[in-house]
Amino acid sequence: MSMTETPSQLPSSGNSGSLPVRRRTLHFWRCFWLTFLVVSLAYAWYSFYVPANSIAWADTYASAQQQAADSGKPMILYFTGEWCVPCRVMKRQVWADEEVKTAVNAQFIPVALDVDNPDNAAVLGRYNVGGAPVTIITDPEGNALRWRVGGIGKSEFLELLEDSTPTAD
Repeated sequence: MSMTETPSQLPSSGNSGSLPVRRRTLHFWRCFWLTFLVVSLAYAWYSFYVPANSIAWADTYASAQQQAADSGKPMILYFTGEWCVPCRVMKRQVWADEEVKTAVNAQFIPVALDVDNPDNAAVLGRYNVGGAPVTIITDPEGNALRWRVGGIGKSEFLELLEDSTPTAD
């Protein structure tokens, strides 16, 4: 360095200008991962949250059969599982709905059957159910009339109920 050159006249190595860019990039990634975490937790909660419903569920398949035989009403067999996310979505969007509750409680004997419960093995075998969710409408004797495999929405569920409702001749 000559005597006439000052340190401000030296060529820069480029490191001093990259510090603000580096901080902005770091800030971006922190915000991104924080947002990702919050959205993931919200989705997990939404997937597993199930509100209470006012459906008059029978305790077991045997008690549902007895109630159906006594009342002459068809049964709704809802095969579900604790691990089943589509089942939870149906419980939240279909079973908790007021219109569904009114229709089911007035015209059917509903029973929820856990596919993982060994006590339900005979019922699973009778209706050839291998997984969840499965919704089956039966006559009072337990003969399958209509069914849907997989998660269904409120409108499709109400159509299933309408098609299964006995009409007065």
